[in-house]
Amino acid sequence: MENGDVVKRFSTGAINATVFKNTTKNTEGNDAEFNTVNFSRRFKDKEGNWKSSSSLYAKDLPKAMIVLSKAYEYLTIKE
Repeated sequence: MENGDVVKRFSTGAINATVFKNTTKNTEGNDAEFNTVNFSRRFKDKEGNWKSSSSLYAKDLPKAMIVLSKAYEYLTIKE
């Protein structure tokens, strides 16, 4: 689900985490920004078309941990 603007993408091989900036209305009716993270694994189907999935193989777990950790670091550590 990609509702906002892409802010940053972290990837290693076919595994990626994308940070999005989203806007909503707060209780006072003002715009409020928040971030979301989309996680996916890219692959080609039998016809050679690129697809995305959130399902992982055991071998994907270390890469998933890296990209999700980088997304968390990006969102929590301010320079």
